[in-house]
Order: sequence, then structure tokens, then C-alpha cells
Amino acid sequence: MIILVLLATAISYTLYANFLQKNERVGAVGELAPDFVLKDLNGNEYQLSDYRGKGVFLNFWGTYCEPCKDEMPYMNKLYAEYKDQGVEILAINVGETDLAINTFASKYGIEFPIVVDVNGEVQHAYNIYPLPATFLVDSEGKIVKYYDKPMTEEMIREFMEQIKP
Repeated sequence: MIILVLLATAISYTLYANFLQKNERVGAVGELAPDFVLKDLNGNEYQLSDYRGKGVFLNFWGTYCEPCKDEMPYMNKLYAEYKDQGVEILAINVGETDLAINTFASKYGIEFPIVVDVNGEVQHAYNIYPLPATFLVDSEGKIVKYYDKPMTEEMIREFMEQIKP
């Protein structure tokens, strides 16, 4: 009987810890964005803290994400305009294959860095789900906005203006 009580207690605690606790985002508005290092498809490393002094449009996306397909051309267009004004885009793919990412990037002519979160560690650290999800990081490395809905070109422009140094 004691073993059954202990087992029931362990199961109850596991369910509580995994499903019922409030799942808070690690990076909150006003706080420093959690640092990370991820690689692009060519093996180049990108570390978020290396972008201090610039605004960073940190976008989590997937090739299967319908809003992502709509947003990427806008992001690409505005990246060409804002990169010389101190705004960078770091697009974090959430662990898809190189082929899927390359096909998507080629189709949309993506010019900004695409890094891959192979194991989902950064996605988990930022508590991202569902996609798309965007964090606006200012030149001091602080999160100024989190947005998890589809974006229009005008919204992306406004967001880039917010983080322009």
C-alpha cells in the first residue's frame, strides 16, 4: 500500500510540474535577452551577445509555418533597408533539415542569417510555441517586445524602428 501511495504521489508531482505550473518565459520584456550560440547551414557561429550595439529582430520560424511564409519576404525587404541603420535579423529555425531550410531560403531569396536550433535548446530557453515568435532586442541587449502573431510589412517596419540604435 505504501508503494502505491508513493507512486501516486510521484505521478501527481510529475503531472503538476510538467503541465500545471505556470510556464514563464525566460526572456521577459525589460530583461537581457538570454545569450546563445547557434550555427548557420555553413557552420558559421552566431552569438546573440556579439550584436550588442545593434538592434536585433530575433525571429523563431519554421518552413511549415504559414505566417512565416508570409512574413519572410517582408523581413527580407526591410532587412536590406535597415541593416545599414544598425538593425540585424537573426532567424532561428527550430530544428528542420538543411534541405528544407535551404529550399525555403532559396525560394524566398533570404539574405539575412538563418541559424538552426537543432536540439530546440534556444526555443525551449525562450519558451517558444507556437510559431512564429519574434523578440525585439535593443542595442543594449534588452528585450523591448515579444510578439507571437503574424506580422504585416508595416508592423515589421515599426518593430525595426523601435530597435534602431
